[in-house]
Amino acid sequence: MRFFPQMCGGGLRMHHVGGRRHGRHGPGADWEDGRGGRGEGRSGRRRVFESTELRLVLLKLIADQPRHGYDLIRAVEDLTGGAYAPSPGVIYPTLTMLEEMGQIEKLGSDGARKEFTITQDGRVQLAGEMETVEGLFARLAALARKREKVDAAPIRRAMDNLKAVLMHRLGRETVETETLHAVAAILDEAAQRIERLP
Repeated sequence: MRFFPQMCGGGLRMHHVGGRRHGRHGPGADWEDGRGGRGEGRSGRRRVFESTELRLVLLKLIADQPRHGYDLIRAVEDLTGGAYAPSPGVIYPTLTMLEEMGQIEKLGSDGARKEFTITQDGRVQLAGEMETVEGLFARLAALARKREKVDAAPIRRAMDNLKAVLMHRLGRETVETETLHAVAAILDEAAQRIERLP
């Protein structure tokens, strides 16, 4: 059985190939915030947006200019500096709801991707919620600032190097138990030293 390493709070956890895994777009990934939290799938985590808040964010983005679903995903991701990107499984149902509520409508287009534009009802809704909308966009900007602080280029390089070394050293057909414990001890020591930094 082949094992691959996964970083966790207490050291290193090994997952075998073929097991159930959830990546970035697994359950609850669309609600993950800049602190590594999710609204579903793991306890004690905080959502970036509730569904009503996401509707307002999308409505404001569409009010700024007509957009289709992929544009909206990229726009939110850009606003957070890459810290958060809602999946199509969240964006498209929300667009359908906004359309059914009469707040957006499709523009006439023969392309595969239909752009949406805001309606008069949508503008009225947005105007009445502008204070809330400003707070939501401030939240997105805060996520971007936090990511900028913790996602510096040297850290990314070091993390990529660590990942490559772990995959090479531990991604073999057989890995001795002593090796796993030794790697976990090294990672635990590194985490403790980082935590003690001023």
